[in-house]
Order: sequence, then structure tokens, then C-alpha cells
Amino acid sequence: CVMAVAAMATADVAGKATKKNKFINHFDIIPRRKRGFFMIKQKKYFILDFDSTFVKSEGLEELAEVSLAQDPKRKIVLEKIRELTKRGMEGKISFGVSLNKRLRLLKANKVHIEKVVRILKKKVSRSILRNKHFFQQYAKRVYIVSGGFKEFVIPVVTPFGVSESHVFANNLLFDRKGNILGYNRKNPLSKTGGKVKVVKDLRLNGKIYVIGDGYTDYQIKELGIADKFVAFTENISRGMIAKRADNIASSFDEFLYVNKLPMSISYPKNRLRVLLLESIHNQAVAIFEKEGYEVMWYEKALSEEELIRKLDHVKILGIRSNTAVTSSVISAASKLLTIGAFCIGTDQIDLSLGSKTGIAVFNAPYSNTRSVVEMVIGNIIMLSRGIFEKNKKLQAGVWDKSSKGSSEVRGKTLGIVGYGNIGSQLSVLAENLGMKVMYYDIVERLPLGNALRCRNLRELLRKSDIVTIHVDGRIENKNLIGEAEFTMMKDLAIFINSSRGLVVHIPALAKHLKSGKIKGAAIDVFPAEPKGKGTRFISPLQGIPNTIVTPHIGGSTIEAQRNIGEFVADKIIDYINTGNTYLSVNMPSIQLPPQRSAHRLLHIHKNAPGALAAINNTMYSHKVNILGQYLKTNDQIGYVITDINTKYEKRLLRDLKKVPNTIRFRVLY
Repeated sequence: CVMAVAAMATADVAGKATKKNKFINHFDIIPRRKRGFFMIKQKKYFILDFDSTFVKSEGLEELAEVSLAQDPKRKIVLEKIRELTKRGMEGKISFGVSLNKRLRLLKANKVHIEKVVRILKKKVSRSILRNKHFFQQYAKRVYIVSGGFKEFVIPVVTPFGVSESHVFANNLLFDRKGNILGYNRKNPLSKTGGKVKVVKDLRLNGKIYVIGDGYTDYQIKELGIADKFVAFTENISRGMIAKRADNIASSFDEFLYVNKLPMSISYPKNRLRVLLLESIHNQAVAIFEKEGYEVMWYEKALSEEELIRKLDHVKILGIRSNTAVTSSVISAASKLLTIGAFCIGTDQIDLSLGSKTGIAVFNAPYSNTRSVVEMVIGNIIMLSRGIFEKNKKLQAGVWDKSSKGSSEVRGKTLGIVGYGNIGSQLSVLAENLGMKVMYYDIVERLPLGNALRCRNLRELLRKSDIVTIHVDGRIENKNLIGEAEFTMMKDLAIFINSSRGLVVHIPALAKHLKSGKIKGAAIDVFPAEPKGKGTRFISPLQGIPNTIVTPHIGGSTIEAQRNIGEFVADKIIDYINTGNTYLSVNMPSIQLPPQRSAHRLLHIHKNAPGALAAINNTMYSHKVNILGQYLKTNDQIGYVITDINTKYEKRLLRDLKKVPNTIRFRVLY
């Protein structure tokens, strides 16, 4: 039997098989020269609906919008048309009845149809548009079967390579002035069951897929004419139809991926699941959803156990400062590609293990800088003037107009511990207020304006009237400011911490506030913080005069959170789409333009001798044409991006995954 099939295939390839051979018409014969035989595959045909599938909207509804633009009853009529469309699509009324009633409500002309065509060309479904090459490659096997009208279907689909002879739709009837009189009732698609009849009459020999969003599409499979019905939900999801489907495709990419057909991208974007915690700004949600990702959003942080459970199949994790991404979390997150810290700090993430497992981490080092600086300036002024205590007394009915303990900030010395993005910007604003600025940082940093660098922390603490902390949360900074440091400070100094809670020993601060050694304090971060709203907060600082305690809101402004949401989401998407790691906190930094007419191979490996040679030897053994290559390493890992010609055997990808010291490998196209 196998020999007979091979013989038939050989005859067909050689041009000796007859056209009447039904077996050959039913299968694709693909030569495999290296193995010395032919691969037999059943032919595949694709029947696509037009409205709400090939395009995002319903053609008749668009025609109604245009033709009724000046009609005073426009809204009422449009609503009736939409309701008739919905009922027809869900099978609640017959298609013929739905079509007839909708057309009666229209007052349209050929001029309106021309406008609708222009509108629909701009409303081609994003995933259809992205896979234009598929329609061109499979043009002979793609059919558009629609209850819409050829007048606006054909102009939209033919630029994709779909032959006009492969478009089946209703056709309108016009009077001499171009006004729509009605439609051709002899056309089978104008009647109930029309799609079934059309597809049946095509007599297609092979596997038939029907992709659409309505009941009439499902009927083709229901009556045995097609092999599979795929509910297309990118533009609209009809629950009753989805329940009947063999598969649900939230994009055309998903359909192509599941059926192992040529795609324009490596992986369906709807399969990229995003988990966002701690009320990350809606701007990030909007950016991810626009890209086509599936987003799960939570208001609060999650415990380690909860997070591990939620991370199943998650590719992108977004957190703020209250979520700990521990070694246990990373070890359990086998699908995770990247973590976004929608804040400045990243010490809540096990960055080392993230690198070793090939998970890229991005943060927002600049986006909330201004918000934090403004709050620090405000706290300095409030504490210097004793505003909160004056407010408290007046709220209780006590009029205290005394200037005792109230002073200007001009002329005072501000000591900044940590001269990074926030510290340096604070330096500039404080100097503009007339303050003298000193700073200390373990890293040599260029002073801005007239700021003076202190040789050590002790010098800064002894000379400053106001001390503000802006360091990261690394373990070496734990209790950086404690009993000894408070003792070193000037009497009646003001102390501010808007960096990390572990930096300050809170009981020591409380002691020196109560004794009067420290005049006032503003603390925005704490060693232990509630995971979300509704959790009671307790601190030794509560109730102490001239002490401002705030719930980690230094960067919590509308502007900052929006900027952070946009910045981090954009960096993550750039990494997913191009492989770029620019500004990643744990990966070698690579920034390259998008590939053109190439496939991009992303290979993360241990930083071991010979790793690049092993990768290139593998590609050489497959005779791959390398168009460009870039390697960057750090102490732990190497990251190489290679752009190659699109023609290569799939075995190459399997072999690259097996290269010694490989941590993670993926391909982009």
C-alpha cells in the first residue's frame, strides 16, 4: 500500500498522473529529497466569513452608519439593524428574514458603498492583516463565503490575493440613479442555508475548515460539509456559537498556530498571558491588551503560595514593591519570560536566579522620580514649619499662632544619602529653594549645581539640618540608619526616608523623636508593609508629634503611575517582539532594530567558554545563512541574537535548544 502511494505521488510529480485521479486531488505531495521519499498530506481548504471575521465590523451596519448619517431617526434605526444582525448571527431568526428586514431599513446609494469600502479596508482584523502572506500563499484554497454583499467584500479581500472567483456573497440591485432597490433573491446566499449550499457545490476534496463568528458558519460543519468549525472571537464573541465550535480562535494567529500553518509571527499573542499585581496603572493594561495579550489584573500583592499558583502559563509578570518574587516563585514559573517591576526598586526579586533561568527583569528607574522629589520637598517644608501639629491643634479648636519651632528651609543644609536619579533631582530643586546641599554615595557621582560630596556618611550626618535617604534595598543597606547614626545627627535635625523600609531601624527613630533629639520625621516606607487595602497597619511611629507617616505613596501620583505603566510595558513588549534587553536590570544589554525578511534567534546560555562557537557550529552544520549576529555577556550569562535567512530546516531549532549550557532559546519572525 505504501509503495502504491509513493508510486502515485511520483507519477504526479513527474506530470504523468491524470487529473481524474481523485486521490491526488485529495492530497498534497511534498518531496523530501534527503530521505528519498514523498510526504503525503491531505489538502486543506479554508472557508472564511467576512463580517466580524475578515473585517472587524458588519458591512451592513457600516453602510447604515454612512447612509443614515443625516437621518434624524438614525440612532433608532441603527439599533434595530444591530439587533437584527445579532439575532440572525445567533440563529434566533433565519438569515433570510434578518437580511430582508435590515435592507428595508436602509436608504443607501452606490456613493455610500464606496465610502463603506474605504472604511472596511481600514477595519481589516489585525491578525488577518498581519498574516496577509498566508492568503497569498494559499490563495487557491481560501474562499470567502459571506451573507454580506460582493459590492464591498470583493474590493476588500482581493488585495490579499483572494481571487474574485473565490468570493461568494450576495449582490445588490440598483436603480438608474444608483439607489439600492434590494438584492438578488436568486442568489443562494440570500436564503437560509445558503452558505451550506455554496460550500457543498464547491465539491472540495480535502480537509475543510470554516472560520467565522455566526450560526450560518457553524451550520456548514453541522450539516457535514466541513471538517471543523472555528469560532473567530477577535472582534466579537457569541457565546452560543463558541459552545458549538470545534476550536475557538481569538485571533487568526491562533488558528494558524494550532493547525501548524505558516504564520507571520512566532507565537499567537493571545497566548501570552500577563499577570499584573498591586493595582498597576490601567495604561499598562491598555498597552498589553492592544498588543493582543491576555491580561489578569489584581489590586493587591500575593503571597508566595498564591503567586506560584497564579503563575501557571503566565509569560509576563508585573509587580510593584510589595510582591516578593523569591527563588521558589522563579523555580516554579517555568513559562515565565520576563518580570516588570512597575517601580524603581528590584530588590524584591531574586535577580540572580532570574538571570540563571533566562528571565529578563525591567523596572522604571526614572518614571516616578519627580513625584518622589516633590513629596520630599513638601515634607521638608511641613516638618520645618510644624504644619501638622498646628493643624491638629486647630482641628481640636486650639488657636496656636506661635512661631516657636517654625523655620524657613532657605539657608538650611540638606544631606542626601544616595545621589542617584531621585537624589540628584532633589538636589537641584532644594538648591533652587535656597538650601545648601551635601550628598554621600558609595558610587562616585558628578555633583549637580553647587552640591558638595561628603567623604563618608558620618560627615554628612553631623553637618546636615535635614537628612533624606534615597538608597536601594540591597541587604547591605539594612539598618543603614540606626541608633548610632541618629546619635551622630545634629540636635533638632529632620529625618526623611522615601527609599526602602529596611534601611531605617524604626524603634531607634521612635526613641529619638520622643526624646526631642530628632525634631521631626517623614517616613513613607516601612520594614513590614500590608499586602493591600483593608489590612491594619501598626508602627512605633504612630502618635508621635511632628511625624508624618504615609503608606508608600512617594511615587503614587497619576502622572508617575501612568508613566511607569507605559515605560515598563513598552520595554517588556520590545523584549518579547525584538529580543532587546536595553535597560534590563539583570540581562546583558542589547538594543537592535527589528529584523527585516529574517528570522531572529534568541539564545541565552551560561557564560561558558565555547558557547558561541557551539551555537555557530550548529548553524553551520545546517548550512544556515547568518545575516547578522550580536553577543553580550555578564558574569553569569551570555545572550546572543542571530538573524538568519528564513529558509532552514525545523531541526535547526531543536538542535539549538540542545547546545551545551543553553538556558533558554526562542525564535522570532
